[in-house]
Amino acid sequence: MMTETTELKVEEIRAEAEKDIGCPVNKALYYMTEFINGPMCGRCLPCALGSYEARDRLRNIVGGRGTETDLFVLRRIMNEMREGSLCKKGKDTARFVVDWMSTGVYENHIEGRCPEAECVALIEYRIIPEKCLMCGICKEACNYNAIIGEKKEPYLSGFPPFEIKQRMCVKCGDCVDACPYGAIEMRGRKATVGV
Repeated sequence: MMTETTELKVEEIRAEAEKDIGCPVNKALYYMTEFINGPMCGRCLPCALGSYEARDRLRNIVGGRGTETDLFVLRRIMNEMREGSLCKKGKDTARFVVDWMSTGVYENHIEGRCPEAECVALIEYRIIPEKCLMCGICKEACNYNAIIGEKKEPYLSGFPPFEIKQRMCVKCGDCVDACPYGAIEMRGRKATVGV
C-alpha cells in the first residue's frame, strides 16, 4: 500500500510539472527538486547521488550557466538511473527527464535561449529607441529603478531614449505592461548581444 502511494506521488509531481510549467528544462528542475524533497528513498546509489547531481546540472542550465558538459553529464546520469535504480521511482524519474530532454530545448538553453521565455536568466527586456516617445511611464512603473533616462520636455532636444539597466532588472514585466506605445520587448539574452 505504501509503495502505491509513493509511486502515485511521483506521477503527481510529473503532472504538476506538466500542468504549471511550459519550459521542459524548468519542468525537469521542478520535478527533480520535488522528487528529492519527497518520494526519493535514497537507498540505491544511482538514484541518491544522481538526483542531486542532476538537479545541480539543471540549475546551471536554467540559470544561464549551462554547458555542453552539463548536458552530457545529465544524459549519463539519467541512463545510469534508468538502468541502475532498484525501484520504479528512480527509473521513472530518469525516463521523465529523458523525455523532456528529447525536445531539443536543452540545447537552446545552452545557446542562451529559452523558447518558452520562462527562464529568467535567459531573457532581457529592451526598450526599442525608435518606438520610445520618452514619456517616462515605464520608469514610473519600475519598482526596481532599472530604467534610466529623462522624460522628454516639449521644444527641447538632446534627450536620449530610456534604457533598461540589465543588472537591476528583475524581469517582472511591469514596464512592458505600462508602456502604451509597445516600445519594450522581451528578447533572448544571446539575441541581444551587440544590439
